[in-house]
Order: sequence, then C-alpha cells, then structure tokens
Amino acid sequence: MRSVFRVLCLLTVLSAPAHAQDRAAVQTQFEGWLKQEVWPRAEAKGVSRNTFDAAFKGVTLDWDLPDLVPPGSKPQTPKQQRQAEFGQPAKYFSRGSLDYATREGRKMANAYARPLAAAEARTGVPGRTVLGIWGRESNYGSAAIPHNVFRVLGTKGFMSTRAAYFTDELVAALQIAEAGHAPSSAMKSSWAGALGQPQFMPTNFLAYATDGDGDGHADIWRSEADTIASIARYLQSHGWVKGRDWGFEVTVPASVSCTLEGPDQGKRISDWAAMGITRVSGRPFPEHEAQGEGFLLMPAGRSGPAFIVTPNFYVLKDYNMSDLYALFVGHVGDRIQYNSGDFSAAWGNVGGLYRSDVAVMQRALEKMGHDVGGADGLPGFKTRRSIGRWQESRGEPATCFPEASMKSALR
Repeated sequence: MRSVFRVLCLLTVLSAPAHAQDRAAVQTQFEGWLKQEVWPRAEAKGVSRNTFDAAFKGVTLDWDLPDLVPPGSKPQTPKQQRQAEFGQPAKYFSRGSLDYATREGRKMANAYARPLAAAEARTGVPGRTVLGIWGRESNYGSAAIPHNVFRVLGTKGFMSTRAAYFTDELVAALQIAEAGHAPSSAMKSSWAGALGQPQFMPTNFLAYATDGDGDGHADIWRSEADTIASIARYLQSHGWVKGRDWGFEVTVPASVSCTLEGPDQGKRISDWAAMGITRVSGRPFPEHEAQGEGFLLMPAGRSGPAFIVTPNFYVLKDYNMSDLYALFVGHVGDRIQYNSGDFSAAWGNVGGLYRSDVAVMQRALEKMGHDVGGADGLPGFKTRRSIGRWQESRGEPATCFPEASMKSALR
C-alpha cells in the first residue's frame, strides 16, 4: 500500500504538465521520502542518526538505473529482452568465462585452502562449490562493484517496479552500516544493490554473512575468508545435503521423453538408470547416489546437454534462480577439482526469441490447459515440458524448447 506521503508526491507531479516533470522536484520528493518513511523504519531497527545522515550525504537519484517508475509515470517493458535464460544457452558457457573461472578458481583453491576446508567442515558444502559461486558472482573479488549501495537502493526504493522490496533492502543496508562490518567507503554494490564478493542483497547479508577470519566482522567486501564462510553458510541454510553431488551429465535415449523433466518429477537415480539413462563418462552412478532422488534436467530440451541432478542443484538455484547459473557453478567446481572437460553434448542453435514471443506461446499453452509456470517469457522447465507435451499431442517428436517455427501455431 502506498503511503500518504508517496500519494501526495504523485498528485504533485500529476498536477504539472507531463513534459515539464522536473528532476530537481523529484529529488526533493525523494529527500522527503527518506526523512518521512525510511528514517523512522531505520531508527526502529537501531540505526543511529549519524549513520543515516552519513549514508545519504550527497546522495542523488540515479536516473540511469533500469526499471525506474518516476512519480506520475507508468512502468514500461522494453520489447527486446534477450538474456541467456531465453536466448542461446551456449552463450552462458563461453570459452572465456569457463576458462577464466577454472584457472583462477584453481589458484584460489590453493591460496585459500584453509578457509575453504574450514567452511566445508562446518557446513558440508564442498570448497569447489563455493569457488564456483565466488567466481561467477565477482570473478573471485576482482570484478568492479562500483555503485553506492545507498544511492542504488534509495533510487529503486523510491521509484522502481519493486519499490517495497528495495525499500526493505535499503533499511537492511543501513543496519549493516550501523553494525560497522565495513566502512562506508566499502559499501559498494551492483546496479541491483547486491553487496561484496558473494553479491548478497542486504537482507541476505543480515541472515547469512559470516565471520570467517575471527576479527568480529563479516566483511564480504575485503575478506576472502569471510566471503568463503558466508557463501557456504548460505547454501547450508538453504538445505545443502552433505555428501551428495550437484548432478551428472547424461545421455537420454529417445525412449525417455523430455517431458519428464522437473523437480516435481523426481525418481531414484537407479530408476533413471533402469530407463536407459547413462552417464556420458561411461561410469555408473556412484553407489551412494543411486538410491537418492534425482531429477531430469534438459535446459535446452533435446538441443543440448542433459543431466540428472540432485536436490543440491536446486539449492544452487536458491542463490540465483536460473538453471544455467546452477549448471555453470556446478560445472566450474568440477573443472576446478576434478579437471573435468567441457560438456559432452553441444548446445544447439536455439533461442534468439523475444521474451514477448515466448510469452505469447506460454499463454497459448495455458489456454490448452498446460501449466507453464506463468507467462513471463522465460522458458523454464514447466514451459519446456509443456511444449514437449503439446508436440507429442500433435504426433511430433518432443524437443521441449520454444522455437521460432512454433510461433504461428502457438498464438
């Protein structure tokens, strides 16, 4: 629910000519919002006035951030949205990204062997998995994280499509500053407000950031030991199963439909093997995994690698809700520790559709009674298998991935 203050700001802007919207006036409204809405919430969480004032000293709205909705305007969705999850999956696994993450990850495995071992002993999360996330999130701390977190979260809390969410994160960032985990000069974030080397949102910092070096602070900006401990704790808290792998690349015979994909269609790994699914390495599934639950994953349908994944794969997805992200992290970890090579199967030339194109297909499938997981333009597992079921209902081989050739039939 919008506060009275925000509504008054809206009415003020709406009363002016649309073309005359003045950024200076909006800045004034922003400063009023900070004082009247954010400060009382921060004070209630134990934030001092000195910390609050220092955080916002000289802070102005950042008009270059995405998804902004200035007072009096309506959200706009760009037509062209070609992220990896609905573009070509192969781009997510570029040669340069894989080689860098692997090469630097091995260096980090040697340089930080003790904190990695300590984190694994405490949480059960393998060091290779922590390294995979650390590499993906911040290139092991070398990536530029240039933004003032208070400017980013203040802007997005005041005028974005998810204002309430970012306001909560802003208050959490103020709590972090109050606790002194890092000096204000180190409170840098991504354009979305994610902090430090693990790229934690502030509320996740408050929940999972861990002191790994014993200095009394969880400094995920400058301390590698704290970064390692924090990532491991996050995964442990989200259900990491000690002793289980994340998954295995497999060969799926034509007799096994790609419509069996998904975390809600699990079977014992030994049952998948009995259906003819085999590891691409030629080795049997480990005995300790065979009786555990596994899930079919085909992120590009029949046009790419296939996997049997464990519940730990979905813990990785809790860090970033992307199949490709979780695959990248698990794969890089294997490359670091086991010298694994590339996936055996190649990624096909799929994707390249507008997100709006996929959404049209999803709505058409919903009208037929399919559960696509929402018409959001993202070909997640529910959309992939719904496409496969639709193909099979037409007597066609299931490929389980949206293709341009389907646009005329699914509209």
